[in-house]
Amino acid sequence: MNYRFQNLLGAPYRGGNAVITQNTQLISPVGNRVSVTDLNKNHTVTLALDSSSNICRIAASPDGTFLLAVDEQKRGLFINLPRRVVLHRITFKDNVSALEFSPNGKFIAVGVGKLVQIWRSPGFRRAVYPFELVRTFANSDDIVVSLEWSLDSDYLLVGSKDLAARLFCVRKLKGVLNKPFLFLGHRDSVVGCFFGVDKMTNKINRAFTIARDGYIFSWGYTGKDVKMDESEDGHSEPPSPVTPERADMVMVENGDGVGTELKKRKEFDGKGLESDDDEEEDDEEYMHRGKWVLLRKDGFNQASAKVTACDYHQGLDMVVVGFSNGVFGLYQMPDFICIHLLSISREKLTTAVFNQRGNWLTFGCAKLGQLLVWDWRSESYILKQQGHYFDVNCVTYSPDSQFLATGADDNKVKVWSVMSGSCFITFTEHTNAVTALHFMADNHSLLSASLDGTVRAWDFKRYKNYKTYTTPTPRQFVSLTADPSGDVVCAGTLDSFEIFVWSKKTGQIKDILSGHEAPVHGLMFSPLTQILASSSWDNTVRLWDVFASKGTVETFQHNHDVLTVAFRPDGKQLASSTLDGQIHFWDTIEGVLMYTLEGRRDIAGGRVMTDRRSAANSSSGKCFTTLCYSADGGYILAAGTSRYICMYDIADQVLLRRFQISHNLSLDGVLDFLHSKKMTEAGPMDLIDDDNSDEEAGIDKQSRGNLGYDLPGSRPNRGRPIIRTKSLSIAPTGRSFAAATTEGVLIYSIDDTFIFDPTELDIDVTPEAVEAAIKEAEVSRALALSMRLNEDSLIKKCIFAVAPADIKAVAISVRQKYLERLMEALVDLLENCPHLEFILHWCQEICKAHGNSIQRNYRILLPALRSLQKAITRAHQDLADMCSSNEYTLRYLCSVPNNH
Repeated sequence: MNYRFQNLLGAPYRGGNAVITQNTQLISPVGNRVSVTDLNKNHTVTLALDSSSNICRIAASPDGTFLLAVDEQKRGLFINLPRRVVLHRITFKDNVSALEFSPNGKFIAVGVGKLVQIWRSPGFRRAVYPFELVRTFANSDDIVVSLEWSLDSDYLLVGSKDLAARLFCVRKLKGVLNKPFLFLGHRDSVVGCFFGVDKMTNKINRAFTIARDGYIFSWGYTGKDVKMDESEDGHSEPPSPVTPERADMVMVENGDGVGTELKKRKEFDGKGLESDDDEEEDDEEYMHRGKWVLLRKDGFNQASAKVTACDYHQGLDMVVVGFSNGVFGLYQMPDFICIHLLSISREKLTTAVFNQRGNWLTFGCAKLGQLLVWDWRSESYILKQQGHYFDVNCVTYSPDSQFLATGADDNKVKVWSVMSGSCFITFTEHTNAVTALHFMADNHSLLSASLDGTVRAWDFKRYKNYKTYTTPTPRQFVSLTADPSGDVVCAGTLDSFEIFVWSKKTGQIKDILSGHEAPVHGLMFSPLTQILASSSWDNTVRLWDVFASKGTVETFQHNHDVLTVAFRPDGKQLASSTLDGQIHFWDTIEGVLMYTLEGRRDIAGGRVMTDRRSAANSSSGKCFTTLCYSADGGYILAAGTSRYICMYDIADQVLLRRFQISHNLSLDGVLDFLHSKKMTEAGPMDLIDDDNSDEEAGIDKQSRGNLGYDLPGSRPNRGRPIIRTKSLSIAPTGRSFAAATTEGVLIYSIDDTFIFDPTELDIDVTPEAVEAAIKEAEVSRALALSMRLNEDSLIKKCIFAVAPADIKAVAISVRQKYLERLMEALVDLLENCPHLEFILHWCQEICKAHGNSIQRNYRILLPALRSLQKAITRAHQDLADMCSSNEYTLRYLCSVPNNH
C-alpha cells in the first residue's frame, strides 16, 4: 500500500518564529517540519519536508514563493512553497539567531553568532554553489538577535546581546568609511529594532529599538552629522570624552566646492577622493553617517517580565510586544499610546508578528503549543489552536473518517477535522491522563477513559459531557471499548485487574468481569459478534460473552506479557502482541493459533542517549505496543517504542513496508549509533546544559526539550523526548491511517492531497486562452482554465466541447478543488439544458473518477451534492411524468378504431 505522509495534527506550534505571507498564509515551524495555515479557509497542512533537527528560524521572501528554514544543527533548507520542494541546502558555521529577506527579495540577512552575513538569494537558479556570500559584518561583540531591512534594501538595522543596535550600509562605498552607526543606552539585549517611515516622503526618519528589560527607544534622524560638517558659527563640536577617536578615522571637510581630506592612514582602500565620481558619492547623504538623536525612552511597566517577542508595522506605525508572563501589548507610535494590554497565556510568548495589512496579530507560545491569530480591531480570534502539552496517548477515527480524536497526559480530549487539520473541540473535564478513546457508531458520540477513574461520553455536536460512568471505588482505566450496537460500555483497569461493564443508556454497572491477574491493557469487541476480547500482562488473552453472562468463553495462553489485542474487521481472527516482539494470530471460531510473526528485528529502535548498551544489544523497545488491522483485513500495522511503523501481510507473513516516523535528531532514539566524539567522562555532551543565558535572568529556557522535567520520575536526559508510537488507527475507508507519535499525530494517506497545477502560476489565463485551447482540441486544459476564471458561460462551453467518448478522460483530469464548481455548472445545465443524457453521462463519470475524494470531503461538497441530487430527481420525475402521459396517450390511440 502506497501510503505517504499527508499531515501532522496535534502540534500547531513548537517554537521558533512564525511568518505571514500574502496577508493570509501563516507559516510556523513544528518540530523539524513546517506548517502552512490558510487563515481565510482555516485549513492547515504540514509540508512533507523535514529537517535534521528542530527548526529554530524561518524567513519568507516578500512574494511568498521561497522559504528559508534553519534548524538547531545550523542546516538550512531553501524551499519552494508553491511546489513544496527543497531547492537548495546550506550549512552555516554557527547558530542562526536571526533571519530576514530583503524587501526586493535579492538578499538574505543572516545573524550567525556574532556575525551578520548578507547572502544573495538563489531563487530558481541552477548552480553548484547557489548561495553567494556578498558581505559579512563583524562589528557586534555578542550574539545578533534581531534584524531589520530598510525599504530600499540599502540599510540594515541589527540588534545584539551586547546592549547596542547598529545601522549598516549594505552597499560597498568607494572612499567612504563604511562604519556602522551605534544606538547605545540599552541595559539589556536589543530584541527588536525597526525603521520608521515618513508617510509623506516615504523615507526613513525614525528608528525604534526594544530592549529585553522592557524599554523602547525612539530615535530620530536629523540628516548629516555635525561632526562631518562645519557648524554654522564656524566651530566644530568637541569630540566626546567617553569615546575617543580611532586612529584610522577619516575626516572629510567640504568647503567652498573644494574637497579636502585629513587622513591618519596612508591610504584608504588604496584610492583617494580626487575623482568626480568620488566627490558626488561623498556628497550623497548616508544614514549610517548621519546624526541620530534619542527622542524618547518609554517603559512597558511589566515589573520583572522580560520582552520575548516584538514586531512593528510601518503602515500603521504600531508596535506589538510579547512578554515572558504571557501578556502582550499593542502601542501606537511615536506617542507610545497603549491600545491593548491583554494576557493570553501563563507562559512566555515566543513569537509575535503582524500580517501585511496590520489588522491581524499572530502570537505563539512554545511551551503550551499555542498559536493564536487575533483581530485587534474587532477583538476576536481568527485562529486559536493549541496542541497537547504532553505526548498523545491514544487516537481514533470517526466512523465516517472525517474526524480524529486524541487523548493525552494533559487530561484533555481533542477532536480534529482531518480535512482542515484544525482542532474544533477540546474537552477538559478529566482530571488525570486520558488513556483510551472509542467512537460510537452514531458518528457524533465519543467515549474516553482516564486514570481519574471515570469513563465519559461526549457529544461533540452539543459540545458537552452528557454521561459519566464510574465505579463504587476509584479505579484507573487504561482500556476502553463498546459493542457495535452501542448498548454496553466496557473498560479495563490498571490496579484491580477487572473489566467493568456499564449500560450505555442508564450508566449502571451491569457486570464486573474478573479473572485477569495483571493490568488489562487491551480491550476490543468483535465487529460482528458479541464476543469481548481482553489482553493482560498475565500472559493471556480472554474471550468473554458479555450478554450471556457466561464469563470467560476462551483463554489463549502466551509465553510473555500480552501488550495489546485487535480483531480483524470480519471478527474471525484475533491478533495479539507480546513482550518478546511477536504477533500471534488466533482463529476465534476454532480457538487455535494460526500464525506467529517474529518482529523483534523489524521494530528494533535506536539508541537512547542514556543507554549503556548499543541498540543491537538492548532489549528495550523491541516489542509492539499497538496493533491495527486494515479495512479489508489483509494486512496489519504494528508500532511501539521505536522510530518505525511496520506493515505486515498476514497471509504471507512478510514485512511489506516500514515507515520511519521521524528523522529529527532532536529526539532520542533516532540514531542507531551515537557520536563517539560527543561522549565525555561526565556523559554525553548533549545532556550537559551550558546555555544559561535565560536561566540567569530567572526565565526558564522554553522549548519542548524540558517537558520531561514536569513529569515525576522522568529520565535524566534533559527532557529529550524519546521517539515512539503510542497508538495507531486506520480510517474505516482504508485510505489513510493515523499514528500518535512523539512529534504529534502523523497522518499517512494513499490519496494525493497536493497536485501541482501549472495554470496556478500562469498569468495568461484569459477567455482568449480558453477559446484557443478549445480550437486546438485541448479540452482538459480549456476546462481547467475556465475553472480558474470562474466564468459560468466558459465552463459550460468547455463541457459541451468534450466529445461523449472523451468525457471519462476529462473527468479524471479535473482537480479536486474544482469539483464543487463543476457540480454547480452541471446542476444548472440539468435544469435548463435539453441534452439530458449527455449531462447525466458527465455526472456519472465525475462520481466514478472522484468517488473517494467526494466521500472524504462530503461535508464541504454537501450543498453541491444535494443540489445535484435534487436536479437529477426533478429530471427523473419530469421524465417519468412524460412517459406516463405518453403511455396513456398511446393506449388511447391504440384503442380507437381505424375508421376514426
